[in-house]
Amino acid sequence: MDYDVIVIGGGLLGVSIAWGLSRCRQRVAIVDEGDLANRAARANFGLVWSSSKGLGNAAYSRWSRTSTANWHRLAAELKAETGIDTGFVQSGGFSIRLTPTELERGVASMTKLASQPGMEAEGTPPLEYEILDQAETRRRLPLVGETVAGAIFSPLDGHVNPLRLFPAFHKALQQRGVHYLPHRKTTAIRHRAGAFELTGDGWRLTSGKIVLAAGIGNTALAPMVGLNVPLSPSRGQIIVTERLKPFLSHATGYLRQTDEGSVLIGESKEATIDHQRPRGPITAVLAERALRTFPLLKDVQAVRIWAAFRVMTPDGYPIYEQSERFPGAFAFSCHSGVTLAANHALILPRQISAGELCADLSAFHSRRFSVPAAV
Repeated sequence: MDYDVIVIGGGLLGVSIAWGLSRCRQRVAIVDEGDLANRAARANFGLVWSSSKGLGNAAYSRWSRTSTANWHRLAAELKAETGIDTGFVQSGGFSIRLTPTELERGVASMTKLASQPGMEAEGTPPLEYEILDQAETRRRLPLVGETVAGAIFSPLDGHVNPLRLFPAFHKALQQRGVHYLPHRKTTAIRHRAGAFELTGDGWRLTSGKIVLAAGIGNTALAPMVGLNVPLSPSRGQIIVTERLKPFLSHATGYLRQTDEGSVLIGESKEATIDHQRPRGPITAVLAERALRTFPLLKDVQAVRIWAAFRVMTPDGYPIYEQSERFPGAFAFSCHSGVTLAANHALILPRQISAGELCADLSAFHSRRFSVPAAV
């Protein structure tokens, strides 16, 4: 066989898993379409966020909180290997609510989230958050708009610079001898004599295991190895401003300031994959909410606006699965590749190398989409 493991997909999910596999002494290659792919890494906002995740799925809340706790180790190891500071900061995050109704809904959601059975488990950081009224929000964030109704704050949350994170992984992979093979679209996967054979236009590779981490491409690839990965595209836009003096050291759900000074404004979602051009009406809504949150932005220049595609499962939670028909074939899909990068780099690879996913990940098996709805 050419490799122990081939990872299909060179976005953030794929490279974080490949990096972890190399630490497990696996011979690894990444087969990637290259920059022409509808790469979710282009659209990520850089949040390392877990406090509000998992309503309706306590396992996802635990998994997210574990990853945010592991992020310190991941950032430190990448910096030690590559010299690249990913800009990870865990100073806590504010979910800012512009109106009393928004605040009421946020409080109700967090109360319901926290009261779910199974939220706490040994070794998992506890869910921590505070409800802040208007006065307390203004005390902690003096530059916030006068009409902001309040906020929900959690010390669990943070953010990272994705324009450093992605290159850090690629540099580390190159130093570790992982083969990155771009411009190779996988068109067929076959299992023969205990090995997986991947083929495309003019190329063929074999490996003992494969990991499908190809974003929206997983939907077509999964049936080739007896898996089911139902996904739909989620289109998002981000506004980037000129660099400003530091005024916001915390992340918020839709606005954050990078360590370089620029402000990122995002949080749009569209279920489409038609094109990557920003839409004016959505840009206007993002800008309007940002100005209500921090009025100091009214005279700031926007330097870039972009749109790109993420992926979503039918219920919004990840898929982590090994094929029962073809053991050694794994499929992973999620829309929180930054938040979960620490788990993907430090936990999943050990399980892939051992050939078995832990029982805690059974909640993310695709069989959940086949359960008939209760009458």
